[in-house]
Amino acid sequence: MADVITGLACPNCAGILSIREGQRIVKCPYCDARSLVRGERGVGRYQVARRVNRDQALHAVRGFWGGLNRAMDLKQRAEITETFLVYLPYWRAQALMAGWLFGQKKVKSGDSTRWDPREVQVMQAVDWTGAAGDVAEFGVNRIGLEGKQFAAYDPEGLHNEAMVFEPTGSQTDATDSAGQEWDKSARGRGGLDRISQLILRFLRRTLALVYYPLWVARYTYRQRAYQVVVDGFSGQVLYGKAPGNIFYRALMLVAGTAAGAFVLVDGTALALLLVANSNDDDSLGALLIPLIVGVALIAAGYRLFRWGEEIEHRAKGTGAPPSSQNSHSSPVSGLLETVDKISEVIK
Repeated sequence: MADVITGLACPNCAGILSIREGQRIVKCPYCDARSLVRGERGVGRYQVARRVNRDQALHAVRGFWGGLNRAMDLKQRAEITETFLVYLPYWRAQALMAGWLFGQKKVKSGDSTRWDPREVQVMQAVDWTGAAGDVAEFGVNRIGLEGKQFAAYDPEGLHNEAMVFEPTGSQTDATDSAGQEWDKSARGRGGLDRISQLILRFLRRTLALVYYPLWVARYTYRQRAYQVVVDGFSGQVLYGKAPGNIFYRALMLVAGTAAGAFVLVDGTALALLLVANSNDDDSLGALLIPLIVGVALIAAGYRLFRWGEEIEHRAKGTGAPPSSQNSHSSPVSGLLETVDKISEVIK
C-alpha cells in the first residue's frame, strides 16, 4: 500500500486532506476543490533480489565456525537458536565527479628538496553507500551494491517475506556524507603533498534508497549467545562473533614476544652496523625502526591474546561504527603510520 500523507488543509475550505505518495492532483472531499501537490521529488526506492535461502545461509554460518582462532569444539557444541531474514535500508549516492586540484609536489633532487607546483584534473564516476538508520545490531554499516540485481520496491511483498526496517536517517545527512567522502577521495587521487585549492563539481547526482536482504543467525556456545549475519545476495558472512581458541591465543603471545625480542636485539645490532659503515648523517634515524617494529610485534601478540577471547569478524567494505574505528586499532597499522613519519624525517 502506498504511503498516505495526512494533516494538510484544503486552501479553499480548510478541510483535512489525505494525499497518497506520488499523487499530483488532490480533490477535497468537502468542497470538491482540486489542488496541485508540489514538493520535493524525493528518492527512488529499490530492493536487491534475494538469491540465498535459509539452508545456504546456515551452511555459511557453519563454515564461519571453522578456523584456528575459533574454539576447537565450536562446531560440535554450537547450537543455532534462531534464523530470520531482514531487509535493511541503505542510501546509495552516485555522481560524476569533475574538477581540478592545485597544489605542490615534494621533489628530492640530490641533497636538496624543492616544491613543484602541480595541477591535477579529476574526472571520475563515484558511488557511495551508507546505512539509512541505526544498524549497529547487525554490524553491517555499509554494503557493496555494484553488480547487484535491483528491482522496484515492493513493500507488501517484502513485509510478507521478512522483517523490513524503514529508514530513520536524513537525506541531507546522506548527501553530505557522500560529498565529504568524495572530497576526501579527490584529494587523495592527486598525489600532491600540499593542496592549495580544490574545485569540484558533482554532475548527474542521484540519491536512492535500497533495501538489502540479510540472513541473521543466532547461536549459543557454552551458555553464551552469538550472532552471524550472512549476505542474502552472495552468501558471504558479513559480520559475526565467535568464541576464541585459548591455545591459539597463547601461541600468538609467545610468537609475538619471541619475534619482537629477536627484532629488538638482532635488528638493532644490524642497524648499528649499517650506521657505522654509512657516511650519511640521516641514517641515524634507521636505529628507531627495529625498536618500533619489535615493540609493535610484542604488542600485536599481546593484543591477540588479550582480546582473542571473542572473535569479531567484519567483512571488508562493510564499515565499522564511528565510535569503534579507533577503539582497538591494530598495532601493525600504528607501526606503519609511525614508520612513514620516520621515513619523512630521514628524507
